[in-house]
Amino acid sequence: MNVSITPADLQALQNAHNLLNNPGLAARITNLIGTPIEKGLALIPNDWNNKIGEITKLALTKAVDAAIFTLEDKPSDESSNLWHTLSAAVTGGVGGFFGLAGLTVELPISTTIMMRSIADIARSEGETLSYSDTRMACLEVFALGGDSKSDDGSESGYYAIRAMLAKAISQATEYTAGRVIAEKAAPPALTRLITVVAERFGLQTTEKAAAQAVPAIGAVGGALINTLFIDHFQDMARGHFTVRRLERRYGAESVQLAYSQIGNGA
Repeated sequence: MNVSITPADLQALQNAHNLLNNPGLAARITNLIGTPIEKGLALIPNDWNNKIGEITKLALTKAVDAAIFTLEDKPSDESSNLWHTLSAAVTGGVGGFFGLAGLTVELPISTTIMMRSIADIARSEGETLSYSDTRMACLEVFALGGDSKSDDGSESGYYAIRAMLAKAISQATEYTAGRVIAEKAAPPALTRLITVVAERFGLQTTEKAAAQAVPAIGAVGGALINTLFIDHFQDMARGHFTVRRLERRYGAESVQLAYSQIGNGA
């Protein structure tokens, strides 16, 4: 079914496409610190690779518990990006002061702040936070990290990632619908989704850790890196929830077709 999308909404979709296909976190960090991210990656001890994965999964689990479910469904035209960014900068400064070791304490806090910011952006795009589908879409944003060198080309596109996560999201949404997640242990369906998302979010976390491992980054550098970190995922959230808003208005198939045409330069 072909639906005519208004020029204003086509421009909104173009803006979303630009956000979702940005150069990625590694490029932003490299420009900030003036050092290729690969040099920072070489400084991470081998035994930290698995540890970063564990920290990332724990951070997402804590963020789901603490962030989305405490926000109200009050109408909002604007999201509080600045407040969340400043909060993330402060925690990044603390993490930068302690270097790589500070990641264990800092990342769960930063991720919770980012989750609240993502949920706030979702609300500003007309989402209802009490809906389980919206909550899972907020978690989905952490898998939309932009292009990464470790991505296979067929897996890095926005709709390709959504398709990859669709089954896990569907199961988690069905399980959590109408429930308040206040348990100490996340339900199995949600745990599976967190695990899948953590695999992709871990790529961005490793790049952040690599930057913090560069000598002389310090507290100021850590704050700046965290500012880039949250700004990156705020962009992902704005793009994602703009697309979802348009899908509600025009249908998923029409919006996906228009999105692909933008990507092909049509």
